Amino acid sequence: MNDRYDAGYGGDQGDQYEVVGYDEYGRPIYRQIAAQQAPQQSYDPYAQQQGYGYDPYATGTQQPVPQQYDPYGTGQQPVTPSYDPYATGGAPQQPYDPYGQAAAGGRQPRVAEQTAQTAYIPQQAGPAEDTEAPERPEQDYHTEQFAFVEEPDGDSEDVIDWLNFTENRTERREEAKRRARSRLIGLVVVLALVAVGGVGYLWYAGKLPGLSSGSKKGGTTTAAGAQNRDVIVVHLHNTKGGGTSTALLVDNTTTKQGTTVLLPNSLSLTDDDGTTTTLSKSVDDDGSSGTRDSLDTVLGTDIEGTWRLDTPYLQNLVDLVGNIEVDTNTDVPDPTAKKKGTEPLVHQGKDQTLSGKAAVAYATYRASGEAQNAQLQRFGQVMAGVLRKLSSDPTAATTTVQTLAQILDPSLTDKDLGTFLAKLADLAKGGDYKTALLPVQSDGTLSAQASASVVKDILGGTAKSPDQGSAVRVSVQNASGVKANTDKARVVLLNGGFTFLEGGTGTARATSEVVYADAKDKENATEVAKTLGLPAGSVSKGKTTSNADVSVVLGQDYKPSSS
Repeated sequence: MNDRYDAGYGGDQGDQYEVVGYDEYGRPIYRQIAAQQAPQQSYDPYAQQQGYGYDPYATGTQQPVPQQYDPYGTGQQPVTPSYDPYATGGAPQQPYDPYGQAAAGGRQPRVAEQTAQTAYIPQQAGPAEDTEAPERPEQDYHTEQFAFVEEPDGDSEDVIDWLNFTENRTERREEAKRRARSRLIGLVVVLALVAVGGVGYLWYAGKLPGLSSGSKKGGTTTAAGAQNRDVIVVHLHNTKGGGTSTALLVDNTTTKQGTTVLLPNSLSLTDDDGTTTTLSKSVDDDGSSGTRDSLDTVLGTDIEGTWRLDTPYLQNLVDLVGNIEVDTNTDVPDPTAKKKGTEPLVHQGKDQTLSGKAAVAYATYRASGEAQNAQLQRFGQVMAGVLRKLSSDPTAATTTVQTLAQILDPSLTDKDLGTFLAKLADLAKGGDYKTALLPVQSDGTLSAQASASVVKDILGGTAKSPDQGSAVRVSVQNASGVKANTDKARVVLLNGGFTFLEGGTGTARATSEVVYADAKDKENATEVAKTLGLPAGSVSKGKTTSNADVSVVLGQDYKPSSS
């Protein structure tokens, strides 16, 4: 070490020392290099002697300002006034610069360095015979032995990071296993939900094996069996001309589609006692309740109520909604006209406006020789026209029904009927309404076409026509000159338990004929003649059609009974 200083105060020259090291407290160790002895003074630890100017109790006594210790012997004098720890007065304090660099570079030492280096206050020179300062054992010092105020003395972020880094590896592995198990369980649950949802969608869409392909509406496929339908049956009774017309009003709430399904009077039904009959005969004989149950059995439906609509009520209903518009397919004469050739009540054409009276005439009209289905389709047109004009508001529709003052079936109240018709009216206004005719074979049973297109798709049921068993098959050819006689004969034969087969129309003849081909069918032929009201002499053995046991040719002598 080359650091030196002159021990002297107030400008007096004394012995010179040089720094040879530092002790464990950071204090410098000196060695005397000058032989000149300075007068020895006793060391005042409280710095109360003259020359130190340190008053630890801040008494205010002015002490001489000592010279700054210059370890390098530069001879520079300090400019820092005496240190007053309690700041009782005096000039502003400046930090002690042990290296004498404050004046040159303006660099201020750190507080820790000042504290460590000023901890040792050198004493004045001792007796003359002491040529050297007491030597201190030299030690090897390291930076970690010194504490600096700017270093944190507690747990630092590095320590915390190190603790996190040294976390037990087994715990981390267990945590990873728990997370893996949780993910696996979550994946299994998600897959199960997806599978259930997929099966549910396929069931709803009718794509599962064994379910029907369903019907499409608005791009959505729905299984026919999974659809919800509200159904009521309406019977139109012609109070003046006689006869009935039957239709099913269907509201498919799933596909938002309304339909009028027209039921021919020749539809074969089974009574409660197992007797086979026709729809028209069932309405006349069994009434609304028995007919509704029979229809449910044959069509596989669940009819919720019966609406008996007599022609006077239909007329009032059309007048209440403010007339209807129908594309008529024929001219209809005025039934009240007394002279022939008068202006028809209903003209054929598109968008014909019909009043209540005209609507009833059109719905019940059946021209000479026409099949009953032609008249039935006109009835369907009138019903669709009424629904398009009826209010879609349930309350208003119920008021219209109540205004008719008709006596309804106990199972169908005014409110129920009004609400149901309002829903159909809303569909009819939106174009989501249609009319369909139930295909019925000549023997009154349902054809395969009926089962697929109407019973299954529209009604959502399963066709189950009455089992004909070993019933005698009767083929009827109409040669009476009256087309309506075919349907009348069909009804009579079906009611008699025979199977009716359509034989077409032949050249008019005066007398009727009943023919059998096999001797065993002679008795059956006799029974057929009796059922049709024909004389026993009309029965003979001959050639029949290929699919019939008995063939009948109706002549002009045939007088059908009223149906």
